[in-house]
Amino acid sequence: MKVIAVFNAGSSSLKFSVFRHDNLELLHKGDVDVPDSKDGHKKALNEALTWISSQKELELSVAGHRVVHGKDRAKPVKITPEVLKELQSLIPLAPLHQPHNLSIIEELAKLHPNLPQIACFDTAFHRTQPKLAEMFALPRHFYDDGVKRYGYHGISYEYIASEIPKYAKVHEKVVVAHLGNGASLCAMKDLKSVATSMGFSTLDGLMMGTRTGVLDAGVILYLQQHLKMSVEAVSDLFYHKSGLLGVSGISNDMRTLEESKKPEAREAIDLFCRMAAQQLGGLIAILGGLDALVFTGGIGEHSERVRQGIIDYFAWISPPVYVIPTNEELVIARACR
Repeated sequence: MKVIAVFNAGSSSLKFSVFRHDNLELLHKGDVDVPDSKDGHKKALNEALTWISSQKELELSVAGHRVVHGKDRAKPVKITPEVLKELQSLIPLAPLHQPHNLSIIEELAKLHPNLPQIACFDTAFHRTQPKLAEMFALPRHFYDDGVKRYGYHGISYEYIASEIPKYAKVHEKVVVAHLGNGASLCAMKDLKSVATSMGFSTLDGLMMGTRTGVLDAGVILYLQQHLKMSVEAVSDLFYHKSGLLGVSGISNDMRTLEESKKPEAREAIDLFCRMAAQQLGGLIAILGGLDALVFTGGIGEHSERVRQGIIDYFAWISPPVYVIPTNEELVIARACR
């Protein structure tokens, strides 16, 4: 039986799924811890491949990968040495994710050089956005050099867009909230992305597990010029020590914060909801109304407290609200087939 393997590499784990090639039936879903070593991702990949090869009836026909940044690419692409080199050049735009995504692709190419590999990009779904949605108020040449809003979580949004008509009869103007350790919003007009809360990097927009979300650029200047923090220290602060973790001083896990009795935990949750509401209000203005609000992602699907905390800000319009579990792996498997 020919199968498709889908890989989603993070810093601490490698998620993989196996689908039948002919009908995309999910046969297996696994999550392998990445050892804290130089060859951690290599070992995790070998463990996943060992499971696949142990199933004697399965023949691996193609591998698909979630790749966070594809720059201006609007569609999945077959990976070639030229494509891989291009994706490596984008590592500075997604330093938390891109290196791990590409390390699995490189290692798999060494082990199975004739196996077709397909990259699906978190940025691709947002390439339907108008130019104004992508621009910063910087001198024009920066935009021409690629300094613009790319948006992320696009694979998740693509799946949700395919599911929305099953739930909402009216869906011309929809906002989807992908809320997890990484979080963003996407405004969709006729199920196409027209605006999103994440911008040039995965730092922008909503408050996240350990990331700041939208931040006054003057703060960056202050930290570097007056507190003499290095670029590396500021990057570590914004990516790893801020968000829910930084504000609460307790955890980046929403479940832990919801169970805590400490006021700092409650304040972190309240700020998360307030920042999301501010961003959501802006997207509703861009859409000119709201037919449906959809929650997805780990927090979006499982935290009633957070959903209600955001919805309470919009009691004046009472939008229809839906919770739809996302399925990024299926989107990638479809692209592979």
